[in-house]
Amino acid sequence: MTHADLTMDAAAAALAGVGRAQELDPSDTYARVWWSVLAEPGDGAAGELIARFGATDALRIALSDTDDEWASARGRWKPRADSGSVHRSLDAARRADATLLVPSDPRWPSRLDDLGVHAPHALWIRGDVEGLGGVPTVAIVGARAATPYGEAVAADLAADLAGSGVVVVSGAAYGIDGAAHRAALSTGGRTVAFLAGGVDRAYPRGHEALLARIAETGAVVSETPCGAAPTKWRFLSRNRLIAAVADAVVVVEAGHRSGSLNTAAHAGQLGRALGAVPGPVTSAASAGCHRVLREFDGVCVTSAADVREMLGQGASAGPAGGGRTDETSRLLDALSPRVGREVADLARRAGFAYADAQAMLGLAELEGRASRGDDGLWRSVMRRGDAPARDR
Repeated sequence: MTHADLTMDAAAAALAGVGRAQELDPSDTYARVWWSVLAEPGDGAAGELIARFGATDALRIALSDTDDEWASARGRWKPRADSGSVHRSLDAARRADATLLVPSDPRWPSRLDDLGVHAPHALWIRGDVEGLGGVPTVAIVGARAATPYGEAVAADLAADLAGSGVVVVSGAAYGIDGAAHRAALSTGGRTVAFLAGGVDRAYPRGHEALLARIAETGAVVSETPCGAAPTKWRFLSRNRLIAAVADAVVVVEAGHRSGSLNTAAHAGQLGRALGAVPGPVTSAASAGCHRVLREFDGVCVTSAADVREMLGQGASAGPAGGGRTDETSRLLDALSPRVGREVADLARRAGFAYADAQAMLGLAELEGRASRGDDGLWRSVMRRGDAPARDR
């Protein structure tokens, strides 16, 4: 265990190029770097100690040999109390061009404070530090092993919301998370990815290019220091940040025991608006969404308009065209209210791959714009205000 030099000059020197030592209290900021190394994310004892004494004095207490009420927690903190580990984290942050954000910084996302003693001690960020708070924010989460239907719905929601100025937050995983991030980027909107490991370590590796794109216009964020590896516990703990930073959380597709339900539970505990996209009752991939609707009193989400209502914006806040994307419009144009058509025929007419057409038909059916008859063929459904379509 190495002594932590928390003097103003030593702290400012250690933080050079990472924190805002010249504008904020360098000793407090440096102490929070130590805490991000010492304690696992969400450690309530660490949060309580810092809340009572401040980060600097709390660190001195944590590194002392006093036999007091913190003795048990001190037993798990001290093995990590190594100044070399702290400085390696700071060096890794400099190499990754990461920024350190602490609660005293005006740019700190104040919604995270709702986590109380389980709030993060600091955030490590690649990308734009501004705009993590004060802007309508929606978390879109779901299964890694997503179906084409789930990914299509996630992309449709994210593109619509991001295109109208809503920040889309997710966890950068394969499946629903990745679909939401990519769709938000495709509209030129802002998206934020929360990682379970250091922001200098792309995880999953297959999303390295995606995370780089997110950092260019949005932000990649973690409470674990640079160099830290993602672990099962850190994924679950990361979910509380996704729920806390958002105004609303939408579960698009999730199995009965999906980790996305952990995010939903945090959203419920924090009083965030919570919704879920329904799926076929026979689909195991949507069993978790149905649990959110049944057990968590979630809102049934079938379009971005439903999410806007969750945000208190009202259905009229969406873009022109009834909130439909151009791709959805292409598919609807290929449908007829009287002539039934097979999926393959619709895919050919609209210029889609078969799986994409099938997924968008499922979404159109949820929105009440398409129906499948007993003959297995698809037809459009006329709604009040729709212009009549000509059969082709």
